Amino acid sequence: MARLYMIRHGKPSAVWGQNPDPDPGLDEAGQAQARAAADALTALPADQRPTRVFSSPLRRCRETAQPFADAIGASVEIEARFGEIPSPSSLKEEERGPWLRNAFQSQWSEVKGDIDYNEWRAAVGEALGELDGNTAVFSHFVAINAALACVTGETKVLTFRPDHASITVFEVKGGKVSLVERGPEAATQVL
Repeated sequence: MARLYMIRHGKPSAVWGQNPDPDPGLDEAGQAQARAAADALTALPADQRPTRVFSSPLRRCRETAQPFADAIGASVEIEARFGEIPSPSSLKEEERGPWLRNAFQSQWSEVKGDIDYNEWRAAVGEALGELDGNTAVFSHFVAINAALACVTGETKVLTFRPDHASITVFEVKGGKVSLVERGPEAATQVL
């Protein structure tokens, strides 16, 4: 039996449409959240503490992962399947937020874009199921919802609002992933 900890990235220095940088890092609050997540993970009992660290390729996740990786002497392994939900390629930067807010009100099968979002959701779940041993996965708001949908069978895109650096706990036993505990939810609207 292995524990999987899926951690939402810390607060980024900018959100969509507010910064020309398509891959912003963390702001000061986000850096503090990353350190707090590292502290929480290192404080776990030895038999539950992650020994591997995975991250979305995006900078805000890598920067959130690094304090914990440093604390346990591990490298951050990049896994694209834990990345941000891909928006349609035809969208301008300022259109991404409204597209995502609309997706939040939808079922996975209703989300419109360049890909099949049911398949994207399933790929997030498959990536989790492939992990062995206690593992920390630093990811995104929607990817965490995708993981929960895979585990619970939920068909809605948005069922949970993980706060920045929120830690959601899963367990893998016999190749089956189950939810142990949702992390704290955001008190404010996402986006």
